[in-house]
Order: sequence, then C-alpha cells, then structure tokens
Amino acid sequence: MLTKKQLDLLEFIHKRVQRDGVPPSFDEMKDALDLRSKSGIHRLITALEERGFIRRLAHRARALEIVKLPDSLMSDMVGAFSPRVIEGDRPDTPPPARAKPVSTLDVAELPLMGKIAAGVPIEAIAHASRNVAVPGGMVSGPGQHYALEVKGDSMVDAGINDGDVVIIRETEVADNGDIVVALVEDHEATLKKFFRRGNAIALEAANPAYETRVLPEDKVKVQGKLVGLIRSY
Repeated sequence: MLTKKQLDLLEFIHKRVQRDGVPPSFDEMKDALDLRSKSGIHRLITALEERGFIRRLAHRARALEIVKLPDSLMSDMVGAFSPRVIEGDRPDTPPPARAKPVSTLDVAELPLMGKIAAGVPIEAIAHASRNVAVPGGMVSGPGQHYALEVKGDSMVDAGINDGDVVIIRETEVADNGDIVVALVEDHEATLKKFFRRGNAIALEAANPAYETRVLPEDKVKVQGKLVGLIRSY
C-alpha cells in the first residue's frame, strides 16, 4: 500500500546507492520525482522511515540506509537487493496477513496501517504497525479491510474523534456523502466526506472550522470507505 510517489522515491534511492554507493541528494530526488520543492521529499522520506523501509543515519551528509524493499519492487529486482546500503543489516519482515472472512459473532484481526488525518492531510499510510481486534460484523461485507488511527478533529460532527480507530473497507469508488480515505496527489491521505462536483471532487470536513477542499478528480483517489469505528476510554 505504498503510494506511487513513495515507491518511485524508494526505487530511485535504491538504484543510486547500488550504482554510486551513496544516496542521491535531496535536489536530485526532487528532480527525479518532478516535485516543486524539497519539502515534498522530506515528507516522503519521513513516511518511508516510519514504515520501516529506510533509516536516516545521524551526523552524516546524505545518510540514508535502505532497510528493506516492498514486494512490488523486489519482484522487479530479483537478486539485486541486499538490505545493507551504507552500514548495518536489518532482516526483512513479512507483511501482516490479511484478515480471514469471519462471521458477525467472531473477532477479526486487522492490520493497523498507522494514522489518518482528520484535519490537514498527512502522509499516506502504507505499512502496518500492529494488528487490532474488531467485531466480525464490521468486516462481514465484501473486500479487504484495514484499520487506521484518526489524528485531528475535522470529523467530530460525524462522531469521529482524535484517537479513534476507524475500520476501512478497501474500494476505489464512493457515493456522495460517503466518508472515505482519500489519497490526494498520490502522497497525502485524509479522512473526509466525499462529493462529486462535475469534474471535481469535494472533500468535506464534519467540523465548521475546516474548509471544504475541492480538487480536480485526477488529483483524488478513493482508497476505502468507513465501515466501523472503535473508541477507547
């Protein structure tokens, strides 16, 4: 579930390290991914580091170490990858198993894929940190499901608070009024109400303090729909 920009950056860093022995500069990364500023690269690197794919080494210039590669890149680089780039080794860890179909009376284990912004968009989530137990009724519908921790207060009027865990069913389509995980410009994710307005998509908060974001439809990708919520007290 890495975004295309995250995959492109990881592949670019890996190939440059294999070729030159050192990672590319931030300017080189920015140009390779056709981004307007280095701030986007900083966000992508932070996201990759949080997901365990790279590590920043202290007190060294351009010090990035690739810890592992996702399966989608490994299949294109059979025999080419070793998890040692600058120094040190870390074992690759298998992705968490998908939840099996369960009855409404069972308990399912879902991967918690990190945090999702209910406010200003943050980096898209793509790597499971742990599993959470959810009632079987929340995942009894078709398709794969995953969990996200909510960060922010833009959906409070819909009963979704900061710190809640939302259960998401993977889908690429949504109806007007659905609460969705929306991927914005391939690198930022947010939890919002979905509305189609002609050739544009409106991402609407459930909090009057936040303005509705209206974006061209090719800048927004639906990643899933809200099907449940878990709250701890």
